[in-house]
Amino acid sequence: MTLRVIAIDGPAGAGKSTVARAVARAVSLPYLDTGAMYRGVAFAVLRDGVDPADEDRVSGIAETVDVVVEPGGVTVDGHVVTADIRGPEVTSVVSVIATYSRVRATMRAAQRAWILAHGGGVVEGRDIGTVVFPDALLKVFLTASPLVRAARRVAQVGGDVDAIAASIAERDRIDSTRQDSPLRPAEGAVTIDSSGRSVDEVVREISDAYDQVSKSGDVTRG
Repeated sequence: MTLRVIAIDGPAGAGKSTVARAVARAVSLPYLDTGAMYRGVAFAVLRDGVDPADEDRVSGIAETVDVVVEPGGVTVDGHVVTADIRGPEVTSVVSVIATYSRVRATMRAAQRAWILAHGGGVVEGRDIGTVVFPDALLKVFLTASPLVRAARRVAQVGGDVDAIAASIAERDRIDSTRQDSPLRPAEGAVTIDSSGRSVDEVVREISDAYDQVSKSGDVTRG
């Protein structure tokens, strides 16, 4: 049986969150932003004054903190942090925290539990199709050129395009070279380059692919 999951992986700035939310609406599945889970852990690490380089203490926080990600927002230990986790402080440390194997193991378990509780979903991240849901009904690797990705971030949050491009390049390096589940296309994934394409076009391609595999696959709701 195949989980009713659309797994969307890809590098920073490829438009995964925007596309995944729209796909979820188009195919009537819930949406899970796994990056928000890692950012929730990073928020808790900074809140508690823990050195992000202290792998043992960071991993302990990941295993005990209560991070809840739902359509209405994100809470950490019962406090709403939807905006806080997108701030520069969290952004500056989340990539490092996400390389720790115990943190990733904890987050994967939480992601699988979320999908089981919700009966499937559109899940986006960096190891969803490769590690978390290798049996997803549809696996997508969404990418875009570095310049396009940097320009999108500038449009969203402002800033200098060269500085953001350098930050994205460093995030790519960390994600693609980490020992635990490096960023790469999953086996059988559909690779989509969103450079020069509208969100609607990309969403339509993914939705059509999902419709096709739904009709032919042996699917379970969790």
